[in-house]
Amino acid sequence: MLFKPEIKEDAKTTRKRVARGIGRRMVSLTITLLILGGLGYLGWNAFQQKPGGRNGPGARPDLPVPVLAATPRTQDVPVYLDAVGSVRALNTVTVRSQVDGKLIKVNFVEGQDVKQGDVLAEIDPVIYQAQYDQAVAKKAQDEALLANQKLDLARYQQLAASNAGSKQQADTQRAVVAQQEALVQADQAAIDNAKAMLGYTKIIAPLTGRAGLRQVDQGNIIRAADATGLVILTQLQPIAVQFSLPQQQIVRVNAAAAKGPLAVDVFGNDGVTVVDTGMLKGIDNQVDPTTGTLKLKAEFPNAKFQLWPGQFVNVRLKVETLEKAIVVPTSAVQRGPVGTFSYVIGPDNVATAKAIVVTQQNENDAVIASGLSTSDRVVTTGFANLSDGARVLIGTDDRAPTADLAPRKRSRSPDAKGGQGKDGQVHQGKDGEHRGKRERGEGDQKGQTGPARGEPSGGAAKSQP
Repeated sequence: MLFKPEIKEDAKTTRKRVARGIGRRMVSLTITLLILGGLGYLGWNAFQQKPGGRNGPGARPDLPVPVLAATPRTQDVPVYLDAVGSVRALNTVTVRSQVDGKLIKVNFVEGQDVKQGDVLAEIDPVIYQAQYDQAVAKKAQDEALLANQKLDLARYQQLAASNAGSKQQADTQRAVVAQQEALVQADQAAIDNAKAMLGYTKIIAPLTGRAGLRQVDQGNIIRAADATGLVILTQLQPIAVQFSLPQQQIVRVNAAAAKGPLAVDVFGNDGVTVVDTGMLKGIDNQVDPTTGTLKLKAEFPNAKFQLWPGQFVNVRLKVETLEKAIVVPTSAVQRGPVGTFSYVIGPDNVATAKAIVVTQQNENDAVIASGLSTSDRVVTTGFANLSDGARVLIGTDDRAPTADLAPRKRSRSPDAKGGQGKDGQVHQGKDGEHRGKRERGEGDQKGQTGPARGEPSGGAAKSQP
């Protein structure tokens, strides 16, 4: 048997290689575990800084939350029903000719305001003047004949009284006189008719209003059967607005109308400015089954001609007034899972969430039925960092924010913490920038809208016009 020492040396080399590979794997695994542990620790620290603390992101529990507050006030608040309506002329007349003839004169300008009784146009009166003169002459002729017949009747009656003449002849003459009198009355009727036809040659304005565009030019033949007519007159002062309300408001409107006249406001194109105020004049006697709405009609003086026929406008109907109601800014009303609430600031400047009942609200004010009193203080701005039981710091809104017309020039300084740029402006660093964003974000909460820029939030809100 031969001895081969090189085989033992090969086995030893192999075992050393395996040992070195296992060592490398253990080192790699150890390094990987250390890296994962470090990342987990950093993630845990970052998670602890996320919202979920007492006072929001990055806030320290021992520091108060800056907020703005307002005090509820007592005032009379009107209750309105909003609707969309269309402006309609109170009276619209298509002026037509009542006789046929040549249009010889037009006395109005398109778009002119005319008064009732003004002569708008004239038709050639020659033919109708001749007919009138003929009727007058015919009556004169019949009246002369009647006078002669009356004289004959008097003679026959005298002869019959002395038995010198026949009574039958006197009676016959009496009938002839009556027949002639009826003929004279017919002549007078013909005169009246001819006079009316002659008067129709002057087209008169039937009402006070504004003339539209002329449909027939001077020199044309105008006829009574023309469908277009001469011009359309529209009464603009006063003017009417027709609008609709849901059928659910019928009882409320009827109850309010029974107490007295109801005021109706019309808004301008901006939807905020009231351009005219009128009174409710009529309520339709049935509900439209296709839309489930009730039609109403209001009348407005339209002194400045801001309402025009065919125009669509936003209207509101005043149905009642809530006397001595508690009013707070709309921004103070918050909504949670169980309903509406407000943060009430206690004597020790601790905010407490308090449930409230809102009767009605608009973009400025909210009427509170229960839950608040005039001695409370409610938070209006600063909800992003606020929670129930948090201590607050009540600020003032003395400085009104100004809008930047253009972005400021950035600083080229390498110092990220802030400095002065070439334009002389002082630029904030990262800390100041984050703090500014946090301050600008105050009052913005998901589902909530704070007061508009430039409006005071700490004081009383504007009353509803």
